[in-house]
Amino acid sequence: MSQSPENILEVEQLITSFETDHGLLRAVDHVSFSVPAGKTVGIVGESGCGKSVTAMSIVRLLPQPAGKILGGHVYFKGQDLTHASDLEIRKIRGGDIGVIFQEPMAALNPVHRIGRQVAEVFRIHKKLSKKDAWAAATEMLELVRIPAPEKRMMDYPHHLSGGMRQRVVIAMALACRPSLLIADEPTTALDVTVQAQILDLMGRLQSEIGMATILITHDLGVIAETCDEVVVMYAGRVVEQASAEELFSNPLHAYTKGLLHSIPTLETPSKSVLNTIPGMVAALADLSHGCRFCQRMGRTAPVTRERPKFAEVSPGHSVEICPECYQPT
Repeated sequence: MSQSPENILEVEQLITSFETDHGLLRAVDHVSFSVPAGKTVGIVGESGCGKSVTAMSIVRLLPQPAGKILGGHVYFKGQDLTHASDLEIRKIRGGDIGVIFQEPMAALNPVHRIGRQVAEVFRIHKKLSKKDAWAAATEMLELVRIPAPEKRMMDYPHHLSGGMRQRVVIAMALACRPSLLIADEPTTALDVTVQAQILDLMGRLQSEIGMATILITHDLGVIAETCDEVVVMYAGRVVEQASAEELFSNPLHAYTKGLLHSIPTLETPSKSVLNTIPGMVAALADLSHGCRFCQRMGRTAPVTRERPKFAEVSPGHSVEICPECYQPT
């Protein structure tokens, strides 16, 4: 199937599974979405819904040998990454596709200096000399607004604060001016002031470079502030997809509505009990074939036996059509 020219990335019916003691369990179940060139697509959902596994499947960074892509396609600039060779994917990953990992301290090597780790990106993907790569790395630290970048180049990761480490990870991800950036919870564990600085930095660099972005988060406030399109995932599946404006003004799936109602507003009375979504996400080994949100709500067959159809109900707005969870207003 050919890729639409306005989309830089198209994920089609992606299936990712893991070998476990309970057998082969599906963590990503026929996920499809697209990323238009220069736009930001947010993937939102509770922890464990498959957001990060989807992202790592795109760049083929699944834990090995347990993680396996069992089906579907990932088209990036017309190339199916699921069938790319290891050499091809290594050239694309870190070069044309940048990745900001969820935990900056884990993403950085604790025994190497910051400068060496950032410069390595230029050495591998741009084939620069050591001197030129060091200069380019210093320039990247300055670009992400790290003070005294020449000094910081000689520091180790544990010398830096969480916000500074996250800026280093962003510098590494953007070093080669990628066409697509995958940002996996880029503001997790950061205080609100640093979070705002990181989001502002990413937005500024995105406009300067002209790249597309996949932003993975559980924070709907961040989604509303930064994203053009939103993909809502639950239990390894996409349950709703729309523009950010449409999704926030007209949510159609019960899970999306539950997420939105869980956000406190300025009108929320002081010390009041916040809204929550009842129940728990089932373990992978126990997930229903049918509507998985109905399973959480304790509903029984037939809604938990037959998988609901995922369909476009209005231009640009698609939803899983479960008779219990599809709630048009």
